[in-house]
Amino acid sequence: MTTRAVTRHMSMNAAGRVDGANPAAAPHALRDLRKAPDEAVMTALSEGDRHAIQVLFARHNVRVFRFVMRLVGNVSVAEDLVNEVFIEVWRQPGKFAGRCRVATWLLAIARNKALTVLRRCSDAELDDETALTIEDPSDDPEATIEKNDRSAILRKCLTQLSPAHREVIDLVYYHEKTVGEVAQIIAAPESTVKTRMFYARNQIEKLLERAGVDRACLST
Repeated sequence: MTTRAVTRHMSMNAAGRVDGANPAAAPHALRDLRKAPDEAVMTALSEGDRHAIQVLFARHNVRVFRFVMRLVGNVSVAEDLVNEVFIEVWRQPGKFAGRCRVATWLLAIARNKALTVLRRCSDAELDDETALTIEDPSDDPEATIEKNDRSAILRKCLTQLSPAHREVIDLVYYHEKTVGEVAQIIAAPESTVKTRMFYARNQIEKLLERAGVDRACLST
């Protein structure tokens, strides 16, 4: 699961888009794109800048992988899904309408692709241990320790929730999404997200209490 693998695939299968870009358009320097916000990178991508997809992939591939890994429970399948997500983004950047953050949009695409896989493989299981061993390069050491501590507390509880409740908790606490962003990702009303959150939190609190763990890890 590398930037090189994704960009190689795109070059082989959709090189015409980049080659057909307006040669008069000033290319965005890769070093500048790395400092640019996601929305600016998407604009560059829409203009045919092939470096833009490399930047997006480097920023978001680990988070997308972790998310789909929790859904499909298979490393190989999760890696394929990550590649599919970024290939789709590269081919059709115009689908990003700017109504949400780029990270939220990417997770929505990833979720749809993962659900398609799960419909074909209904016996898929979670593999939280594997997902948690993938380090996010954007985290500093302190953030990594804090995130892993929180994840370690929640991961055993997550496996005991229903898929719908587990998904919401995962997005809110692991990916730090707001209720509104979760609603966009799972294509459900905010009221539904809040209801699932309520029942999921209650269930997790009971599980934590049985394990003798402080429920403060669920505070927002």
